[in-house]
Order: sequence, then C-alpha cells, then structure tokens
Amino acid sequence: MTDRSIPHAASLKGWRKSSHSNDQGGSCLEVLDHHPAGIPVRDSKTPNGPALLFPSTGWSSFITAIKAGSFHA
Repeated sequence: MTDRSIPHAASLKGWRKSSHSNDQGGSCLEVLDHHPAGIPVRDSKTPNGPALLFPSTGWSSFITAIKAGSFHA
C-alpha cells in the first residue's frame, strides 16, 4: 500500500484555507498548492499534525463535484 500522508507537513510553506473560514472554531481544511507529489490537505485545528496527500487529478475532480452540487449535506 502506498503511503498517502506527509508526516512533516508543518514544515511546508504556503498552506491556505477557505475564504469562508473564520475563527469561530468551525471545521476547516488547509490545502497546499504546488507540491510535487500531489495535493496535501490537513486539519486547520492541528497544523502540526500530518497531512493527507491526494493525486492532483483526484483533487480536481473532487472540487469540480463540490461546485456542481454533487454532495448533499
């Protein structure tokens, strides 16, 4: 099985989170663009924890599906 995590994610620079995010304690993800192995994603409440690594094409498909309303709350 291929490891799909980045244990040293805190040392990477350039993390961003949604413009809809706020400081009220909501659940937020942070994403790092321009990583050579794919798209790292981490929990914003645990910035020193590991990040999950997604293939760029898979992440792009996921974002497209969100924008299309394919997921229901």
